[in-house]
Amino acid sequence: MKRTTDLTGKTILQIIPRLEAGGAERTTVDIAQAITNAGGRAIVVAEHGGMVSELEAAGGEYIAMKAASKNPVQMVITAFRLQTLIQQNNVDIIHARSRAPAWPALWAARWTRRPFVTTYHGNYNQTNKLKAFYNSAMTRSDVIIANSGMTAALVAERAPAAKQRINKIYRGTDIKAFAPDAVSLERSEALRRKWGLKPADTGRPMILNVARLTGWKGQEVLIDAMAEVLKTSGPDQPLLILAGGSQGDAAYETRLRQTIETRGLSDHIRLVGHCDDVPAALSLATCMVVASTRQEAFGRAAVEAGAAGVPTIATDHGGAKETILAPPDVSEAERTGWRVPPGDADAMAQALQLVLSMRPEARGLIGARAREYVSRHFSLQAMCAQTLEVYSALLSAKKQN
Repeated sequence: MKRTTDLTGKTILQIIPRLEAGGAERTTVDIAQAITNAGGRAIVVAEHGGMVSELEAAGGEYIAMKAASKNPVQMVITAFRLQTLIQQNNVDIIHARSRAPAWPALWAARWTRRPFVTTYHGNYNQTNKLKAFYNSAMTRSDVIIANSGMTAALVAERAPAAKQRINKIYRGTDIKAFAPDAVSLERSEALRRKWGLKPADTGRPMILNVARLTGWKGQEVLIDAMAEVLKTSGPDQPLLILAGGSQGDAAYETRLRQTIETRGLSDHIRLVGHCDDVPAALSLATCMVVASTRQEAFGRAAVEAGAAGVPTIATDHGGAKETILAPPDVSEAERTGWRVPPGDADAMAQALQLVLSMRPEARGLIGARAREYVSRHFSLQAMCAQTLEVYSALLSAKKQN
C-alpha cells in the first residue's frame, strides 16, 4: 500500500491573484485541504473573493495581499510583505499559481532561500519578448507543475532549459461528488427552479454548457449550432443551457441575449448565470458541450461531465485531446465523447444531432466509458497525492543540503 505523504509541522504557502471561482482557485482550495489532511499548515495569499470561506472551511488560512497587481512597484511591496510572512510563520515552501504573484513569490523565495513551486494552469499568450519575460517567472521555480501534457509540451518548447523541472500533474476532480447517484432528486429540482425551467421543459433533451461568458468560450458558435439543430429536431426540441457568469464582460452577455432574441431562440436557449452546483446541472443534462475557440490548457468541464457519465462534445484542440477519447485516436468502441473543429458551428450541429438521436442506452455506454476513463486519470486524490509528493521531495532535498 502506498504511504501517505506526511507534512506534520510543515507550512506551505500558496499564492494566487484572487480567490474567485475558477479552476486554479478550486485547485488551490483542494490542495490546501490535502495539506491540512497530511498534518501540515496551509496558507493562501490572495485578494479577497467568494472562495475565502470555502478555503477556511477546508482548514486553510487566508491572508489578504494585492496578489493580482501587475504594477512593478506593488509587486516589490508584495515581495517584502511575503518575505516577512515567510519568516514569521516559518513557511517551508512557496507555491505560485499565476504570473502576477509569481514574481513577488520568486523574489521572496530567493531572499528567504525557500523552495519555490509554480503551476501552469493556462497556456499563457506569448507574442513578444516582453510577454516572454513576464511569463518566465513561472519557469524560474525549482519545480514547474503543468496541468496537462499539452501544457507541459508548451512550457518545454518555450523554456527548453526548464524541461527537467517540469512535472505533469493533471487537474483533479472529485469523481464521487459527480457520480449520478450522488445527486439527490431534491438538488436537481432545486436547480430547475433556480433556473426558472417550466413544466413544459421537463423531458426535453438538455444540452449543457458550463463556462464563463466570454468570447473565446464559444457561446456564439454554440448558438449558431443550436439554430441548425432545431431545424431538424422534431417534436422533442432540445433546450440549451448556458451556465456561466459574465465576470465583468457585460457587453458580451448583452450581445448573447440580443442574438438569442432576434433569432427567435428564447424558448430554446437560456442564460442562467453562474452555476454553483455543477453535479446537479449534469444530472439534468443529456450531453455537455465545451465550445472553446481558444485552446483550453486542461478543460475541467469535460472531465466533470465524464465523471457524471454525461457524453461530451468538445472542440478538438488543447486539453480535450487528453480528456476525451475519440476516433481516429482510438477505436469507436473506446470512444468517450466527440471532438469537433473549433469555431465550426456546422460540425458542432452535426455532433449534437448525432448525440441527441442516439438511444439512451447507447449514450449510457459512452457515458460509462467516460466515467471509467476520467476515474483512472483525473481524480482529485491522484492530483493531491502527486502534488504533496512534489512538496515532500523538495523538503527532503532541502534537508540534505
